[in-house]
Amino acid sequence: MNAVVAYLVHAVPIGFAATAFMDLFALVRRRLSGTPLPDYALVGRWIAHMGRGRFRHAAIAKTPAVRAERALGWVVHYATGIAFAGLLLVLAGPGWVRDPTVLPALAVGIGSVAAPFLLMQPGMGAGIAAWRTPDPRAARMRSLVTHAVFGVGLFLAGSALRFIAA
Repeated sequence: MNAVVAYLVHAVPIGFAATAFMDLFALVRRRLSGTPLPDYALVGRWIAHMGRGRFRHAAIAKTPAVRAERALGWVVHYATGIAFAGLLLVLAGPGWVRDPTVLPALAVGIGSVAAPFLLMQPGMGAGIAAWRTPDPRAARMRSLVTHAVFGVGLFLAGSALRFIAA
């Protein structure tokens, strides 16, 4: 099997499952603490406007909506999770799938918080690491915890895949 195909065969289910685990965590957190769920329609809007040459917005919620933005946002959300699972497999090596360990998965999960802090939040008008939000410290902590949960999800998904494939 080609190396790229081998990575995809593992990255797709691991990334999908880890992202779903992160989304499940968001649902539980909302139920327990009232924390609002992420609005992936806004992510879709941001991405769609990139195709029109606009990469930064003062406030993405005030930018005109685009057709199918919610679906696009969800696809981008899961594709990003799969991409980070692929990064985990590249960094940890192919042996990680045979014997997953938590440290590389957690490192990639926590490290993935750089994407919203440095790309998504500034591009959508929230500033670097959410500094333009009403409570930047709380927003940063929510992002960090969410991405740590994603890292745990990477480990759990890798572990489950190992047992399923065995």
